Amino acid sequence: MAQEYESIMKNDVWDIVLRPKGKSVVTSKRLYKIKHRFDGSIQKYKARFMARGFSQKEGEEYDNIFALVFHYTTIRYIIALTTS
Repeated sequence: MAQEYESIMKNDVWDIVLRPKGKSVVTSKRLYKIKHRFDGSIQKYKARFMARGFSQKEGEEYDNIFALVFHYTTIRYIIALTTS
């Protein structure tokens, strides 16, 4: 968890701002995961800090949603379409 916090602070991920009147606060939480090796021993501990965006109201607190997510199979499918 300390490494995740140091990474967030080092990369200057967020800015602290005053909350506007009448607006809700987006809550957050930490997710923890243990990565195992093939033999079952612990490889490393992972921690992720996530915002709970579901508490926001569309149209009031945000206008656009953008999430760039590509899976390997999607890229292969696009390449196959363009070559055929």
